[in-house]
Order: sequence, then C-alpha cells, then structure tokens
Amino acid sequence: MGVALKITRTDYTSAALRGVSARCSDGAQIRRLLAVALVLDGYSRREAAALNGMDRQTLADWVHRYNAFGVDGLKSLPAPGRRPALTEAQQAELREVVIQGPDPAIHQVVRWRCVDLRAEVARRFSVEVHENTIGRWLHELGLTRLQPRPVHPQKDPEVEAIFKKNFASLVKAALKDASPAGPIEIWFQDEARVGQKGGHAYIWAPVGSRPRMMRDNRHTSTYLFGAICPRRAVGAAMIIPGCDTWGMNLHLKEISTQVAPGAHALLVCDGAGWHQRGKKLIVPDNITLLSLPAYSPELNPMENVWDYLRQNKLCALVWNTYDEIAEACTNAWHFLVNDPDRIRSIGDRDWACVNI
Repeated sequence: MGVALKITRTDYTSAALRGVSARCSDGAQIRRLLAVALVLDGYSRREAAALNGMDRQTLADWVHRYNAFGVDGLKSLPAPGRRPALTEAQQAELREVVIQGPDPAIHQVVRWRCVDLRAEVARRFSVEVHENTIGRWLHELGLTRLQPRPVHPQKDPEVEAIFKKNFASLVKAALKDASPAGPIEIWFQDEARVGQKGGHAYIWAPVGSRPRMMRDNRHTSTYLFGAICPRRAVGAAMIIPGCDTWGMNLHLKEISTQVAPGAHALLVCDGAGWHQRGKKLIVPDNITLLSLPAYSPELNPMENVWDYLRQNKLCALVWNTYDEIAEACTNAWHFLVNDPDRIRSIGDRDWACVNI
C-alpha cells in the first residue's frame, strides 16, 4: 500500500470536489478532481491514481498543483504550440513593408504578391516559408486585398493635413470680404458624370464564383451637380448636359435657395476652372467659395456621396435615352436628400465642424 498524499488545502471537501467535477466540461480536469477527492477520502496514492487512469507520480504532481492553486490549478493548460517563425518585431516590420509597398527599382515589382513577400521575408529574416503561410500571416496582421484609389502624382498629403488643421482660419479669411451677419453653413460641392457606360458595384455571391453585372457600352451621359450641408442634412442638385461655368452658375443659384434664411454658405469645392471667380462665374450674395487643395478629392464628402449613389442607385441599369438617365439621377438624389441621417453619416467631417 502506498502512503496517502498530504493535502494542505481545507477550502474543499471530497464531496465538494465531486460537485465541482459534475459542473466541469474538461474531462482531464474531472479525473484530477476525482483523484484528489479520493486522496481526501483516505485512499492511497496507488489506489487513487489507478482509479483515475494515471500513475502515482502524475497524481503527486497534481496534488502539489492543487495545494498551490486550488481547483483552477487542475485545469488543462493550452499547449504552447510551435514557436512563431517571426518575432513580434519582425511581424511589425513585415506589416510596415506591405503597407509601404515595394520599391520598383529595388524589388523589381510594382505590387506585393505572396511569392514576392516570400522572397522578401527570406532576404530580411532568413526565414523560408510557403506562399500560403505568407497569405495567412497577412490576414493575421490585419491586412487584406483592396482596390486602391487612384491618386495624382502631384498629390501632397502634407498640404491636406494643413488644410484640415487650419480649416477654421481659412473659413474666416474667405469670409472676410463677405462680412456675413448671420450664421455660417459649411457646404460641399462637386459634379459627377452619369451615363450609359457606368461602373460595377460589390455584391454578395458564393465564395469562388464570379457573378455577372450588366454594363452598357454606349456613351450618352449627363452631369449631376450636387452639394450638401452635413450639419443641416440638406442638399441641392442640378442635372446639366455639360460641365462648365454656365452649369456652375445654375447650381450656385439653386444652392443659394437652400441656404437657411439669414445664413451665409461657405461652399467648399475643388479647383476646377468653372469653380473659379471670374467675369462669367456669378456667385450669389449668400455664398462664398473656398477651394480645396489641388488633387485632394478625399477631402470632399461629395466624392463619398457619388460612390454611395453609384453603388446603390446608378449601376447595373441600362438607359436608352438621355431622359432616362436624367430621371435616374433625379430619383437617386431624392433617395439621398430624403434620408437626412444618411447625409450626416456620409458628409460629417470633424475638421469641418467649426463655429464662426
């Protein structure tokens, strides 16, 4: 007969340990709890171990764990698993490399593929892995494949940051000559071409499939001039055959009718030629224009409005006449302005929320 093990803890009786085991879902922990309960009942080490499918030394080890940590000490610990091929610092470096993109002069590629990153990982960290492992790592690092947005080569992110940071002072400077007496409304304006040769939108479909979406190859089109005031959740739009100063004058006149009585609108728009003050551009008295930095469409919420309308109302359709296109634009704009919360959601910008 083996000598009974000594249990120093007194917080559980053998009956209480059996009660804990009845509520436990870990089979291995249940065996350990029952073995310790047998020891508390006075069974020898040999007997308690044999009745629960373990050897005497294993039981002794679990009794020591129980004495030190109680019931929680009898839980099964997760296996540490295989040591990661890359350290946390190397993983962070890999993520930064992917985000920055390759240098064509050095890496001889213009975009990263898993096969290219496999070679880069081998070069940087002397770690050889399969391409599929690279793909899994990228997902674990919070990366996925996305369609990039085109940007102009002369785009300057620093200028954009300065514009947002100093927006309040830019508004004050723009309004200096107007000297408005009433409240100031911040509006955003832009134009979008809508026509037969449209685009495609993302849809839900089975994994591995390639769903079809109708697209017309003809070229009849019109221009939708649009503007929104996110704070008031209102908008103003015009459907115009061409994109020129004449059309801009019509749109400015329409916007002026939507500005709150007694208020003055600061209209933010890009630097297109028909947005510039001149002999032909007629700006209403209750509107002042403020130009965005060059090549910075991301600063204009109207770009997001166009994306939203194209994705939800202006794709996968075939229009046979100009009038049908104009009607589709009308319906799409009404869909937007009849949902004030949507205008706020799309158009609100923290940097544009200023009190003048």
